[in-house]
Amino acid sequence: MSAKLFLAASLLAGAAVAAPIDIQVWRHETGDSDMRASAAAEARFNRLQSRYRVVTETLPQGSYQQSVIAAAMTKKLPCVLDLDQPSVPNFAWAGHIQPLEGPLRPVGVDALIPGARSTYKGKLYSVGQFDAALALFARKSVLLKHGVRLATMAQPYTATEFRDILRTLKRAGFNYPLDLNAQWTGEWVSYAFSPWLQSAGADLVDRKTFTQVDGLLNGDAALGVADFYGSLFTERLVARRPVDDQAFPSGRAAFHYTGSWAAKDYLTRLGSDLVALPPPAFGAQPRIGAGSWQWAVSSSCPHPEGARLFIEHLISTAEIAAFSQDTGLMPTSEAAANATTLYRPGAFGRDLFDFARAYGVLRPATPAYPMLSSSFERALKEVREGGDAAEALDRAVEAIQQDLKRNRNYGF
Repeated sequence: MSAKLFLAASLLAGAAVAAPIDIQVWRHETGDSDMRASAAAEARFNRLQSRYRVVTETLPQGSYQQSVIAAAMTKKLPCVLDLDQPSVPNFAWAGHIQPLEGPLRPVGVDALIPGARSTYKGKLYSVGQFDAALALFARKSVLLKHGVRLATMAQPYTATEFRDILRTLKRAGFNYPLDLNAQWTGEWVSYAFSPWLQSAGADLVDRKTFTQVDGLLNGDAALGVADFYGSLFTERLVARRPVDDQAFPSGRAAFHYTGSWAAKDYLTRLGSDLVALPPPAFGAQPRIGAGSWQWAVSSSCPHPEGARLFIEHLISTAEIAAFSQDTGLMPTSEAAANATTLYRPGAFGRDLFDFARAYGVLRPATPAYPMLSSSFERALKEVREGGDAAEALDRAVEAIQQDLKRNRNYGF
C-alpha cells in the first residue's frame, strides 16, 4: 500500500472511531413552544460534545403511554424517555427503567426541588426540568372591592374562611365565585384535590407501608374534606358543569384554582391586577400536587453513560432556565428560577415557585397509584353530583384494598 493510500485509510478509520454514538430518546408531543425548547436543548447537547448524539422521536401524547408500555414489554424502549411522574413507580416496579443511582446519578440532582425528583423504594428513577404549582388566581381589585384579604404564605385562608369568602362573593353577585376546572376529568382530580386530604392529615394511602387505606382515605379528616368539596357544589359556589373555561378571565368567577401553566396567559390579560394566592389550608398549612413529566433511563439502554450525560445537560441551571424562558413553565431549581424573567425574586411567578417548594407533595410512590387515583376520582364525582361522601369514600377504599390484595401489595 502506498503512503497516500495508507494515510487515507488511517484517516477513514479514525473518523469511524470518532463517530458519535446515537442515544435514542422518546418524548410525547406537546405545544409548539415546548417542542422548540426541547429541540434546542438537544441541539446544544449534540453541539457541546462529540461522543454522543441524541436522536429524538416524538410520539403522539394520546397514545404515548400505550406505545411506551408496548415497547417495554418487548424490550424495545429507547435509552431515554419522558414519563408522567405518577407513572414512574409503576415502570420502576416492572423493571422497565433503572435507578439513577451510583454511576448513573446525574450531577445537579440535589439542587432540584422535591417535585422534580421521583423515587421508588428509596431510589431515584427520574428527574424533571419543569414542574407546576397550584394556586388561587384572583384579581386584587375585586378582592379589595369586596373587603376580602389577600391570603399569604404566612397566613393562608383556612378552608372555613375561604368558604365564607365565597359565600360573601356569591351574595355580592357572582353566580359561581370559584372555578375548580370541574369539567376536567382524569388525573386533574387527584392532582388538584388529594393535596386537600394531605393538608387535613389524610391521604390516598399510608405512605409508610403503602398497604393501608382503610381509616385514612375514609377517616374523619378525609370525610371533612369530601364534605367541604361537596358543599361547594350544593351551595352553588362552583358550577357542576361549567359552560366554558373562561369564567375567571371573563370576570364571572372571582377565583380560579388552577396551575402555574395559566400564569403567562393571565398576566398578559390582567397585568398587575393579577395575584396568585396559596390554596386554602385544611390543616396546619396548604398542600399542592407536585411532579410533572420527567426523564428516565430504560433498563435496556445500551449506553447508560450517554443517557446520564444527556439528563445532566437537561437539568443544568442554564438548560432549566432556557426551557422556562421559552415555555413559561416553572423551573425546578432555585438557581434556574433566579435566571428567568417570570420566576426570579420579585417577579410574579416567584410566589408560585415558593408554593412548589413549601407545599408540594408528590403523588404516592407506588405502582398502585393508577387505582388510587381512579378510585378517588370516582368518589369525588359521586360527591360532586350530590352523593353521600362517607359512602363514596368507603367504596373507593374497598376498590383500592382489593387491588392491593390482588397484586400482593405491589412488592411492599
